[in-house]
Amino acid sequence: MEFGIAIPTDAESWKLARRAEELGFAAAWFYDTQMLSADCFVAMGAAAVKTARIRLGTGVLIPSNRIAPVTANAFATLNKLAPGRIDMGLGTGFTGRRAMGLGAMRLAEFEEYLRVMLALLRGETVETEIEGRRRKIRFLNPELGLFDTTTPMRLHIAAAGPKARALTARLGAGWINFFSDVPGAVAMLREMQAAWAAAGRAREALASTAFVLGCVLEEGEPCDSPRAVAQAGPRAAVLLHRAADEALSGLPNITPVPESCRAAVEGYVAVARTFEPKDAPWLQNHRGHLMFVRPEERPFITAELIRRSSFTATEAELKRRIGDLRDAGYTQFTVQIVPGQEQAIEDWGRIRRAFG
Repeated sequence: MEFGIAIPTDAESWKLARRAEELGFAAAWFYDTQMLSADCFVAMGAAAVKTARIRLGTGVLIPSNRIAPVTANAFATLNKLAPGRIDMGLGTGFTGRRAMGLGAMRLAEFEEYLRVMLALLRGETVETEIEGRRRKIRFLNPELGLFDTTTPMRLHIAAAGPKARALTARLGAGWINFFSDVPGAVAMLREMQAAWAAAGRAREALASTAFVLGCVLEEGEPCDSPRAVAQAGPRAAVLLHRAADEALSGLPNITPVPESCRAAVEGYVAVARTFEPKDAPWLQNHRGHLMFVRPEERPFITAELIRRSSFTATEAELKRRIGDLRDAGYTQFTVQIVPGQEQAIEDWGRIRRAFG
């Protein structure tokens, strides 16, 4: 099993990517959340020239936020800076769209976007709709070598539902899964493996990346220690944000609320009903999403919520959980490093070494 890191993108994320490379991590994934973090392609370009081996990926890019020709060009440009090290991670959108009060984009639009992007990267002429009209487009002078469309790049899709998993399998793409607990993650992998097999693909060819947040606890350290709240609390807060989105904006919540955490979640939703402006509660609800715990969130970020939503445990327990994911078939374990908590990469690097 490989190990990776996920980064809420900073203009200087190359520093963390370079340290990850030094520690033996195989991949660095950059978030594409324009209202919350820096531009992923600018930051990845810097990382491309500051590293030599580590793979660089979008984790994940949201198609609705830029047109397909622009994305194809951006990936091809990165590919020239770091040939053979680029991972094209895409999804229908959660954080990057919820931060603008939007739900996920339609899967049909997502599939069309992939069709156009991949065709351009293959050097084809493709017809697509731009500004309400069908137009034929292609890269006009790739022979100048200003970017690289010849060195292969890997496609990965964050697919939560059965139709998205079927699309992932049809395209032979890697699969990205954001989750909280090992049993749930294993069950979801089994569903992805079934879709993969139904598409006639060999099981061992499925690349599956597990995305988590968490904290490596010292013996006897509680799940709600200041350090654990800083490193894992932002993941626990996602459950609060999802519940508030559902209550205030009618957006779907696909994360069941554990009964042991219901009071905390309902308490936060009650606070969220006071957010201003009333017609845009997401401006407060998603501030700091996956980055820090806001003061009004802190009373609801309980030890139980952190324990249930994140990989927060002792080193021995985390090794056991990661081993279970590896044995189930996950090919990469990726942990997000929270802004301001960059030293946590040393803890996770120590766990990575235990897996060879």
